[in-house]
Amino acid sequence: MQIWGSSLVRALSGTKVPDAPSGFRAFSKEAAMQLNIVTDFSYVIETVVQAGRKRIATTHVQVVTNPKTRESRLFKSIFEHIKRSAAAVLRSYAMYTPFRIFLVMGVVVLAIGAIPYLWFGVQSALMGEPLGGHVQSLIFGAVFIIMGFMFIVIGIIADLLAINRRLLEDALYRLKQMELK
Repeated sequence: MQIWGSSLVRALSGTKVPDAPSGFRAFSKEAAMQLNIVTDFSYVIETVVQAGRKRIATTHVQVVTNPKTRESRLFKSIFEHIKRSAAAVLRSYAMYTPFRIFLVMGVVVLAIGAIPYLWFGVQSALMGEPLGGHVQSLIFGAVFIIMGFMFIVIGIIADLLAINRRLLEDALYRLKQMELK
C-alpha cells in the first residue's frame, strides 16, 4: 500500500520522492516560506504535493529506520491512516487543480445522464416503440445531466478560488520575507 500511495503522490505532485509518507523533511528557508500547511492530520504528504505544484526543488536521501518500538500516536489502525492520508492527498491535489477534478466528475456524470436519452432515442426511432413508459429513465437522465453541469460550474468556481488562494499565498510569502528582513 505504501508503494502504491507513494506512486500516486508522485504522479499528482510531479515529484520523484519515493517515500511520500515519510515524516523526515528538511527545507531551505526559502522553501519553508513558500509552503503553507492546511491539513490537520499530517504535513508530510501535503508538503510533497505543494512542493511539486509550486516547482520547489525536491530530492530524497535514503535513511535506515529503527525497528518499531510502539504503536503510532497519529492513527489507530492502518485503515485509518490510509483513509486520512487519501483525504489529505485529494485535498492537496484539489487545491491546485480543482477544475480538472470537477471537470472529470462532471463529464462522467453527464455521460451517465446521457445514456437514458440515447437509449430512449434508439428505442423510439429505430425500433418504433411507443414514446410512453420511459419517463422514469428520462427523469433519471435529466437529474444526472443537471448534476454534471453543476459539477462543471463548481469546478469553474473552485478554479477561481484556487487563483485567489495563489494570490493570497504570494502576498503571505511577501509578508514573511518582509518580517524576516
